[in-house]
Amino acid sequence: MSGRGRKDNWGFPSWGSYGKNRDAVAQKECDRHGCSEAGLCPAPKSPNNPDRWYFCQKHAAEYNRGWDYFEGLDKEAAAERQRTEQRDADAYAEASHYGWAGGSGDGSRSKDEMLALEILELEADADFDAIKKSFRIKAKGLHPDVNPGDKEAAKEFEKISVAYEVLKQAEDRRVWKG
Repeated sequence: MSGRGRKDNWGFPSWGSYGKNRDAVAQKECDRHGCSEAGLCPAPKSPNNPDRWYFCQKHAAEYNRGWDYFEGLDKEAAAERQRTEQRDADAYAEASHYGWAGGSGDGSRSKDEMLALEILELEADADFDAIKKSFRIKAKGLHPDVNPGDKEAAKEFEKISVAYEVLKQAEDRRVWKG
C-alpha cells in the first residue's frame, strides 16, 4: 500500500479537502404566521427594497397573486419593461429546446395561452385534462345548435373555441418536444 489510507468519498472530483462537516444545515421557515414549511421562495417586502420575506411555495403564490408588476410606471416605462421581459422570456423559451425548462408553473406559458386560460376561467397551472373539461362544459351551453339564432352565444362559443385551439396547439408542441 502507498500509506495514504482509505478515502471516505470515492467520487470525482474529490471534495474531501473542502471539509468533512456533515451537520444538518439550518433552513429558514416560511415567514407566514403559523406556517412551519420551509421558506425557500424569497419575495420583496416592498418595491425596490433589498429586504425579503421567505415563503413556502403555497404562501409565495398567495403573496404574488395581487402583485402589480407595472405599478407606478408611466405608459412608456411599462412598455419598455414589457419588451425587456418578452425578450428574456423568448430566450427562456429558446432554452427550453435544450431541456432547461418546461412544464406549467415555470413561466413557460405565453401571453396568448394565459389569455385563453382566463377565457376558460382556469388557473395558470391547469393541466390539459382540466382545459378539455372546462371547454366541453362551456361548449355544451353555448353551442349554436343549442342556442339557434342567439348571436351572443355564438360569439362566446367562437371565443372559447379559439381559446381551446390555442391551448391545444401549445399542448401538442409540448408533447411533441418532450
